[in-house]
Amino acid sequence: MTSSPSPAPQSDSSQQIQSHVRQLLQLLGENPDREGLLKTPHRVAESLKFLTKGYSQDVEKVLNEAVFEEPYDEMVVVKDIELFSLCEHHLLPFYGKAHVAYIPAGKIIGLSKIPRVVDVFARRLQVQERLTSQIADCLMETLHPRGVGVVIEAYHLCMAMRGVEKQNSFTTTSAMIGSFRNSERVRDEFLSLIARRS
Repeated sequence: MTSSPSPAPQSDSSQQIQSHVRQLLQLLGENPDREGLLKTPHRVAESLKFLTKGYSQDVEKVLNEAVFEEPYDEMVVVKDIELFSLCEHHLLPFYGKAHVAYIPAGKIIGLSKIPRVVDVFARRLQVQERLTSQIADCLMETLHPRGVGVVIEAYHLCMAMRGVEKQNSFTTTSAMIGSFRNSERVRDEFLSLIARRS
């Protein structure tokens, strides 16, 4: 009979997070030694590391070898990209969809990389406004296209669960760069395309 593999050693940061979560449970009036909470510090540490893994990801490496020379010069749109992030003010989730478009100027990017870029920036403590701009700026700096447009629609649990407690409201933010800002026709085409539902 073979023995079970030993668990991987935990990092110092993981152990510190677990210690703080345990203390937090006590400060909230809970008993961290009761059965249902025994593994909670470990689970919270693993969850937080996953939800903020964007800090350890290099967006340049994500895009490595995914930019190609191509004469295509019409709008490219990837819409309904699911995103999940944590509000930096309350550490509560916000979630929704990102719609990303660009007009190439000699270079295109592998389509699967656009959702990856969204994830890199979303998996950090965020505000929706900054997240929207970071995605647009990243694509602009990487591809040097004629323009980039990003729209994010998201529900914020910090509004739904606390504070104003408005469960059905969502927030829309946009970042328009280059031709998306300068041309009403381009902007209208983008907004029309993302408004269409399959």
